[in-house]
Amino acid sequence: MASSYLPEINKHELNTAFTQSDYDRLYELLAEPLHKELYQRQTFEFMDELSAGQQLLLAYDYLRTQVIQGGFIQFIQNGYVGLLPSLIEQLTMVGAGDMGQVLDDVLKVYVLNIDQLGRQTTVEEFAGLYEEFKEFEAIDKRFATLNLDTEKKMLHYAMTHLADFTT
Repeated sequence: MASSYLPEINKHELNTAFTQSDYDRLYELLAEPLHKELYQRQTFEFMDELSAGQQLLLAYDYLRTQVIQGGFIQFIQNGYVGLLPSLIEQLTMVGAGDMGQVLDDVLKVYVLNIDQLGRQTTVEEFAGLYEEFKEFEAIDKRFATLNLDTEKKMLHYAMTHLADFTT
């Protein structure tokens, strides 16, 4: 799907960040305009207007922020689990099927325990989920191991498909 939202991003800055392997800067250059627009619109329906690559970049940014801060339990409890099916497909598109498998495992645990993981919790109940669902510890570690390589694959995809990300 083509994007109906293509921000203007300085291609020289993109190329410089890419050739210098400054992946944090490259990620920021590509994701920042998407976050700004999403913030202005205040609705995730904006995602429907984006290319698959843009959707991946934006959704993965939410994923990594949540998982790095509090693991997949935090990601689920903050209501982002609905991003997983598309993320799995899009990660495969960029050659990061190993991370897609990690997310598929998260989705399986979630579906099998939707009553406990899908409900609103108090702070104490939320903390208790970490004790109750120890299987997320191994999944969180797999995520951490694959994260950098996954980001590189996503950014390489973006740089070889720039027309899907910027004017």
